Amino acid sequence: MPVIELKHLEKSFGNNQVLTDISLSVDKGEVISVIGASGSGKSTMLRCINLLETPTGGNIYFNGTDIMDKGLKLSEYRAKVGMVFQQFNLFENLTALQNCVVGQVKVLGRKKSEAEEIAREYLSKVGMLQFINAKPKQLSGGQKQRVAIARTLSMNPEVILFDEPTSALDPEMVGEVLNVMKALAESGYTMIVVTHEMSFAKDVSNRVIFMDKGVVVEDDVPSVIFHNPKMPRTKEFLSRYFAG
Repeated sequence: MPVIELKHLEKSFGNNQVLTDISLSVDKGEVISVIGASGSGKSTMLRCINLLETPTGGNIYFNGTDIMDKGLKLSEYRAKVGMVFQQFNLFENLTALQNCVVGQVKVLGRKKSEAEEIAREYLSKVGMLQFINAKPKQLSGGQKQRVAIARTLSMNPEVILFDEPTSALDPEMVGEVLNVMKALAESGYTMIVVTHEMSFAKDVSNRVIFMDKGVVVEDDVPSVIFHNPKMPRTKEFLSRYFAG
């Protein structure tokens, strides 16, 4: 059974149809990269999966359960399907450690001492243990994003959604975040990554999904998408991307 399954997902903002009839499934341990031009619906799809946006049609299943079910406790679902944002979304008034503790205590009901121990473990995993007492304004963009990843990991998610996690970073900081994500992929985490980092998509993903104008145009293994795409729109996007 897939961990995440989308069936005929639709999303409109007023008269603007952003997602059209999207159906795809994600198995446990899969790393899926979602690529496409800006405005193709990639981030909206991710935000629908996490219910940051409410779909206007279709269904989203998590381990076989329809997440549109009104009985679903949203905070508990979002703990299981964690999200790492482009702009970090850290609490500016809290330290790195506190940022990783607060959700565990409030949502999962962990004791503060246990939550701190778990937070330290994951801050160590992303190379940020020496910065546990730093507040976000004292950290670089790459460091903030690593704290944000540690915060998500501290909730023990089954799936991690990454929404262009490197696009707000200076070029020299992109590598440190991608290295952390690569290590997570190798550890067996289920990941859906909206990204412009083609080398990550090519080298780390099990599958690559190409979206254009709100539809999934092509969904295949990286070797096919990058070296022998079947669809003309995929070919056009990649030739433009690599030419630019």
